[in-house]
Amino acid sequence: MNKAKYINFLFLLFLISSCSLTKGLKEGQYLVYDVKVEGVKKSDKSDLSGLIQQAPNTRIPLLNTSAGISIYRFGEWIYDSTRHIRKQDELLMERNELREISTSKQLSKKQIKRLNKINDNLASVEKKLEFGNFFMRTGNPRVIFDSALTEETTRQMKYYLVNNGFFDAETNFEASFKNKKARITYLIKEHEPYVVDSFYTKSDDEGILTLLTQNQNDNQIKVGENYNQNSITRERQRVEDLLKDNGYYTFSKSFLEYNVYKDTVEKKINIEEVIRNPSFSEKHKVYTLDSIYFSIDPPSDAFINNAYQKKHRDIVFELYDDRYSEKIISSRIFLEKGNLYNRTNVIETQRQLANLDLFRFVNIAFDTLGNVLRPRIYTQSNQKYLITNQLGATITEQVPGPFFSHSLRNRNLFRGAEIFEFFFRAGLEGVVSATGEGGVFRSRELNTSASVIFPQFLLPLSVNSLEKFGRYNPRTRTLIGYNYVNRPEYIRESVNGVIAYNWNTRNLKQQYTVNALDANFIRSNLSDDFRALLKGLEEQGNNLINSFLPSYVSSISGQVIFNFNQYGAFQKNKASLWRLFFESGGTTLNFVNSNFVEGRNLAYFQFLKFQSDYRRYIPITKDQTFAYRLNLGIAKPYGVSNGVLPYEKYFFAGGSTGIRAWQPRRLGPGSFAPDTLSDGSFDYRFEQPGEILFEGMFEFRSKIYGYFDGAFFVDIGNTWTFVADDSRPGANFEFNRFYKEIAVGTGVGLRMDFDFLVVRLDMGIKAVDPARQPGQRYILNSFFRNFPGQRGQTVFNIGIGYPF
Repeated sequence: MNKAKYINFLFLLFLISSCSLTKGLKEGQYLVYDVKVEGVKKSDKSDLSGLIQQAPNTRIPLLNTSAGISIYRFGEWIYDSTRHIRKQDELLMERNELREISTSKQLSKKQIKRLNKINDNLASVEKKLEFGNFFMRTGNPRVIFDSALTEETTRQMKYYLVNNGFFDAETNFEASFKNKKARITYLIKEHEPYVVDSFYTKSDDEGILTLLTQNQNDNQIKVGENYNQNSITRERQRVEDLLKDNGYYTFSKSFLEYNVYKDTVEKKINIEEVIRNPSFSEKHKVYTLDSIYFSIDPPSDAFINNAYQKKHRDIVFELYDDRYSEKIISSRIFLEKGNLYNRTNVIETQRQLANLDLFRFVNIAFDTLGNVLRPRIYTQSNQKYLITNQLGATITEQVPGPFFSHSLRNRNLFRGAEIFEFFFRAGLEGVVSATGEGGVFRSRELNTSASVIFPQFLLPLSVNSLEKFGRYNPRTRTLIGYNYVNRPEYIRESVNGVIAYNWNTRNLKQQYTVNALDANFIRSNLSDDFRALLKGLEEQGNNLINSFLPSYVSSISGQVIFNFNQYGAFQKNKASLWRLFFESGGTTLNFVNSNFVEGRNLAYFQFLKFQSDYRRYIPITKDQTFAYRLNLGIAKPYGVSNGVLPYEKYFFAGGSTGIRAWQPRRLGPGSFAPDTLSDGSFDYRFEQPGEILFEGMFEFRSKIYGYFDGAFFVDIGNTWTFVADDSRPGANFEFNRFYKEIAVGTGVGLRMDFDFLVVRLDMGIKAVDPARQPGQRYILNSFFRNFPGQRGQTVFNIGIGYPF
C-alpha cells in the first residue's frame, strides 16, 4: 500500500515537472510549437496540412501542457533498455540451445512448448526495445525541429500542387526560434492552375477504340476541369476494368501510356491516352469461356475421395462425395460457356461461393487455348460441425451468477447448402426485487433457439428463379425459439417463430429484409405485488404490463438499408447510411370476424410502424470528422389493440445511442413532467414509451493522442403520443407546441480506439428540458454555475463502439 502511494506521488511530481514542454532540450534543439500554411487560395489547405512531416504536439488549452508528452516522458524516466537487452540475450541463448538439440533428436512436447514461449517473449522484448515501454507507446515524444524534414515537407507540397494542376507553384518556409520554440510557416504561391483543354485516345485496335467510345461518358478525365494526376490514375484503372469485363483477359494497365502536353501561355493541358499493342501480337486478344470445371476436395486427408462426377449447366462437378447440391452451387457461378471473359463476374463468383459458408477457400484459375479460357474452380470442404461451449459468470448486485451456453453450427444440413444453427443458454443472476422487498434474489433464465438458413428463396417461384436470383445472395431464415425467466415477482415464458427473407445487391449498397412471419406467444405467472406494481405503472402511462399479458403478437415487416461509400468503415471519404423500416402487426386479423378475438384468454394487437434512420459521416481533416444522425419513427395502434401497442413496439428516447443527457428510455413524452423527489429533482425510475419519435444527433470527433479520441456533441429530440394521455399530461403531439418540447442535450466524450474495439465514455448535459415549465426549460447555465449542475442534469454513458 505504501509503495503504491510513493509511486503515485512520484508520478504526480513528474507530471508537474513536465509542464514545461521545453525542459531538458539540448543546445540547438527547438520544440516545434506552431506550424502554419499561408498563401493557399484555390487548392485544398487540409490536404497540404496533412503533408506536414513535423506537426506540433497536441497541447491542453490555457495550461500549455501536453498529456501525451507527459506520459511519454514518464515512460522514458522508468525505461531501462539494458534490462531488456539482457533478457533478449538470455532468450536467444536458450533458443539456440533448443535448436541445437533439435538437430540431433526430436524435441519433446515440453521443449516445443518452451521454444514457442521463447519466440513469443523475444517478439515482446524486441517491441519494447524498438518502441519503448507501455507509457512510451501510449504517449508522444516531443517534436524537435528538423530542417531536413521541413525541406521534405516543402517538396511534398510542391509535388501535391503540381499533381493538382499548379505546375508553376512555388513552395518555401520560414522558421523563427525563440525560447527553445520553433514556429514554422510554409509559404505557398499557387499561380494559375492548368485546365484540361482536350483528351483523346490513340490505338491501332479498332475493338478497343469502339468499346471506349461507347463508354466515354464514364471518362475520369474531364475537359474544362483543372488538371489532376489522380484523375489519370482513376482513368487508367477504369480502362483496365472496362476491358477486362469485356473479354480482354490479358490486358493490364502497363499497356496504357499518358502523354501530357502543356501550353504555358494559355495555361492549358492536352492529354493523350495511348493504348500499346502487345509485343507478340498486332492487337489484344478477346477471350471467350469454355465449360467450367468445379472441384471440391475433402476437408482432410482422413476422408476417402470417392471422385464423384456430374455435369450440370455446362459445369463439370468433381466432388469427393455426392453430398452437395449442384443446382445451388451453379446458381452462385456467374461464368457461362460461350460468354466473354468478365473479371467482375469472376470476383462475384468467388464472393458468392464464399458466402455459402461451405468452403475453406475458393480459388479460380484459367487454362488458355488460343483465345478460349477454361475456368477451373478449386475449393475445399469446410468442417461440417462447429461447436462452441462457454462457461462463465456474471456479477450483479454483488452476487455471482454462473451461466452455460452452447452453440452448434451444422453446414449443408439437407445437402442443399443449408446452415443449421442451435443455441442454448442457461444461467443464474442476482437481482433486486422489483416490488421493493429487501435482499437479493436469484433469477433463473433459459434461452434456446433453432434456425435453418436456406441459400435461396423458399417461395413458389419459377424453375429458373434459382439461377436468376443467385447473384443477389438470397437467404431464407426459419427460426423457432423459447425463452424462460423465473424471478421472485414473476415467471415469464415466450415462444417465437420467424420466417425471413434476406438479399442484397452485388455492390452491397442495398440490403433488403422481409419478415414474412414474426409470431410470439407469451404467457406469465405474476405475484400479487408485482401485478399491483404493473397496474400502477399502467395508470401512469407505462404499458409494461403488456409484456406480461398472455398474448399473441404477430407481424410482417420489411427493411431496406442503403449504404453509400461503405458507411461504418470510418475512412477518409464521406459516407452515409439510410435505413427504412415498415411493420404491420396483426395483419391477418383484418381478414377474420371481429368476434374471433372476443372471449379469448389471449391479448391481440394490430398496429402499423414506420422508421427512417439516416446517418452521415464527413471528414474535415485527417484527424477531425463530423457525423450526424436523424431518426424519425411512428407507431400507430388500431383495431383490436384498443389504442395500446405491444410494449417492445413503442419508441423510447434517451441513452448512450440516443439523447445522451437523459438516462436510457427516460426522456419524454412531450412536456410530461415525472414525479419529483424530496429534493425537487425528477424521478426517472420509470421508462416512458411513446408513439412518435424524433432524434437528431450531431457530433464533432477529433484525435487527441495515441488511441485517445475526443468528441463534442449536441443531441435533440423527444417522443410523443398520438392522443392525449390523462396519466401523462402534455404527452400528445400538437403542431402548435411540439417544437417547444424538443429536448436539447450537449456534452463531451472520450473514446479509446484500439482499431478492433472502441470503448466510449460520454458525459451528457441537459441544456433544454421540456419537462419543466415554459420559460424555465433552458438549464445549461446551471451546469456552469455549479458543476455538475442540478441533480440529474449530468449523465455518464459507457458504451462499446461509436454511438452512430
